[in-house]
Amino acid sequence: MADVPIDIHYVAKLARLSLTDEESARISAQLSRLFDFIGELQGLDVSGVHPTAQVIPLANVYRDDVVKPSLSNDEALANAPQRDGPYFKAPRILEGEF
Repeated sequence: MADVPIDIHYVAKLARLSLTDEESARISAQLSRLFDFIGELQGLDVSGVHPTAQVIPLANVYRDDVVKPSLSNDEALANAPQRDGPYFKAPRILEGEF
């Protein structure tokens, strides 16, 4: 197996996975390559790079709020099975005193 600072069998046991020796060797090799890549990244000079949480600028994609003609209360309530003044009336779904 490659020199990986993680005990593959222990982690597999914690995850309740049953790995064969071949699978363990493959995962160990993959992790070894991953750790080598992380080592390369740690060697990069990033002193001129500012910390960021977003790599591309964000823009608001919402439309502007514009008042448009809509239904009146009477038109909206015209087909309501039950109404209470200017409101729809619906059966109570919560029990108890609120």
